[in-house]
Amino acid sequence: MINAMTRIGLLFALALPLLGQAPGSPVAQPVISPEVHPDGRVTFRFRAPNAKEVTVSFEGAQRLPMKREESGVWVATSDVLPPDIYAYSFIADGVRYLDPRNPLIKPNLLNPSSMVVISGGDQPWEVRDVPHGAIHRHFYHSAIVGDDRDYYVYTPPGYDSTAKKLYPTLYLLHGYSDDASGWTAVGRAHVILDNLIAQGKAHPMIVVMPLGYGAPEVVSNTFPLRDSQVWQRNFDRFRDALLQELMPRIEKEYRVHRNRSHRAIAGLSMGGSESLYVGLNALDRFSAIGAFSSGGLRDDLASLFPKLTEKTRAQLQLLWISCGVDDRLIDANRKLVEFLNSKKISVKLKEVPGAHTWQVWRRNLAEFASLLFQKKTSPASD
Repeated sequence: MINAMTRIGLLFALALPLLGQAPGSPVAQPVISPEVHPDGRVTFRFRAPNAKEVTVSFEGAQRLPMKREESGVWVATSDVLPPDIYAYSFIADGVRYLDPRNPLIKPNLLNPSSMVVISGGDQPWEVRDVPHGAIHRHFYHSAIVGDDRDYYVYTPPGYDSTAKKLYPTLYLLHGYSDDASGWTAVGRAHVILDNLIAQGKAHPMIVVMPLGYGAPEVVSNTFPLRDSQVWQRNFDRFRDALLQELMPRIEKEYRVHRNRSHRAIAGLSMGGSESLYVGLNALDRFSAIGAFSSGGLRDDLASLFPKLTEKTRAQLQLLWISCGVDDRLIDANRKLVEFLNSKKISVKLKEVPGAHTWQVWRRNLAEFASLLFQKKTSPASD
């Protein structure tokens, strides 16, 4: 039987032809990548002397061609990038690679990427000298879904589990192919909340970030994405696990209010659709709902939301729906808003610059969180 160290050695040996490093050959000079320049440009480098073509696949932009230097290192420099966090990977002769010189990884169950941070501009997801909350990771067995899963909880600065003070709760859901760490590792939700709370722009709250799959088989490279029955099971079992398993755990273990006026649910993409599906059908549990670039809902919206009436508007402290104008889901979100308006639920779609990317969703969260649990918040808002 081949042991673990032997396997690692074999894998490394198989990678050597691409990397151009033969056993016993001189050690090549280290590659610096990514290199962020003061003006906001980024230089990427990837050692692959035997590759024929290498490009940089960049979040929210076209692929960036790379040029091979004599050393066998491929190099490309981007245009000036606005301050933000960008995911990228290298495509060498059709094969996708993480940047081996960059430890900053965007976790994803299907397509993990490397990340580069462009600082500046006083962005809400940048760490500042303010009081910081804490992130807690928990594990439990879901009898409803039939698996062992994790969830993350953000507690705001000053939270004391022994004090009498109670906090409102936001259940914040990730998108398709993300895992439960998506909103902290990539979305920087904890940093955004720290900054908003310090500035007095958001009410101190507890944020619960669960694993968003009720049918885990949907996160597979072989899953047929158009299988509507499995998708509906994914939504239904997630709803049941959230309401029947996770929410009681949170309200037992954390100092949170246990009434609907102090609960909100929001998410991105698949998580945005789950937030609408769960929230609008459980208005006895939630008073605020946010959907960022929501996708995955069936076309028969009337059957998904059978309880919607004109009285629904009065039950909602906040219904906030947004989507990027360059997002492939913009038309579906426009139709969703038209449907809600036909049910006498007055809501506008907030159309923002951008595509289906975290650059949009981080800004969505910063704006949505600032509207939550405020007495002046109107029943429905754009």
